[in-house]
Amino acid sequence: MVRRIDVTGSDGVNLAAWEFADPPKDRAEAGQAPGILMLHGLMGRATHWASTARWLSERHRPVGLDQRGHGRSDKPAGGLYTRDAYVADAETAIEQLDLAPVTLVGHSMGALTAWQLAAKRPDLVKALIICDMRASAIGAASQREWADWFTTWPLPFATLADVRKWFGEDDPWVERPHPSRGEFFAEVMAESADGWRPVFSQEQMLASRATWVYDAHWEELAQVRCPTLVLRGIDGELGRAEAQEMVRVLPRGQYAEVEDAGHLVHYDRPDGWRRAVEPFLEQLAEGYREPVSP
Repeated sequence: MVRRIDVTGSDGVNLAAWEFADPPKDRAEAGQAPGILMLHGLMGRATHWASTARWLSERHRPVGLDQRGHGRSDKPAGGLYTRDAYVADAETAIEQLDLAPVTLVGHSMGALTAWQLAAKRPDLVKALIICDMRASAIGAASQREWADWFTTWPLPFATLADVRKWFGEDDPWVERPHPSRGEFFAEVMAESADGWRPVFSQEQMLASRATWVYDAHWEELAQVRCPTLVLRGIDGELGRAEAQEMVRVLPRGQYAEVEDAGHLVHYDRPDGWRRAVEPFLEQLAEGYREPVSP
């Protein structure tokens, strides 16, 4: 079962949360199913977590949040797309959905939101999974590259097949055929009068990205006190050396990697992702043990 739950964001923005399992019948039952809030990356949406939610729902209460500007959530022109706004949205979602103490699972930008929230509200967060997100500054050149990349999109796409082919094969950022990438972008397109266009605004994505690419986030990472798994795809954007330094900085950090996976780890290799994540969640269920340093 999947159902939408409306959440009111920090400044009144309407956010769409998605419950990927039958909701608990009462508070006692809710207490038996540990809450998990899944936060997608830039341009993503909660449905990208669907395959993860299926196996999580066997023991947990998994909820995905369409963050502001994404998916079915509001995309106000001139709205706030700041780090504080994204973090506050996740905070209010946890409280309104009664998920605390929650395990946060974040990919890319969503991972940064997750660890900033874990540092800010340790009372709400039981554990954290950081998927392919760097703590170092990415820099101005990266922002310019993204702006240039957006201009290459051949909008509108005539069909979803064209979406899949362009993002999976023809996109200049694709080094080799990448079918799962094509599927990923097909999920964030909507049909309009003249064809298929993204559900998000490219300008708002750049505005969101501008609030974190220029700065490093090591200080906030070091403030995270809960058990944390830092996970990367071998061919992703987070390098092994930086990932292991993130683990060292974290007071209770662990490290994992998924072979043959790029940046979209959970989407590229769902089986490998599950094999990497499940032991960490089992540790939490059994009671946390200090890990061996990588």
